[in-house]
Amino acid sequence: MLLTTIDYVPGRDTEQVLGMATGSVVMSKHMGKDVMASFKTIVGGEIKGYTEMLEDARRVATQRLEESAAAMGADAVLGVRFTSSAVMAGAAEVTMYGTAVKLKG
Repeated sequence: MLLTTIDYVPGRDTEQVLGMATGSVVMSKHMGKDVMASFKTIVGGEIKGYTEMLEDARRVATQRLEESAAAMGADAVLGVRFTSSAVMAGAAEVTMYGTAVKLKG
């Protein structure tokens, strides 16, 4: 599955627009990591536990986006975007979306 942030695939024509494909996940860290993260906010610096959590969330959202597009019969997803939001303390939602298309050829 081709995923691109641009609205076309260079050298390829779009045969059919299939609709919006999405993938999302809400993830959190366990209590121990959350407590350690709160200490890190006192001294500053990267909170690696949350960085890892968001990397994992993006990976899952990407997989779900690809599954959503494949279920529509897509070859590619154009105009891919990520969004994220805090759902509650220590938990974040990552959503990925784009236009699922069938390519010519």
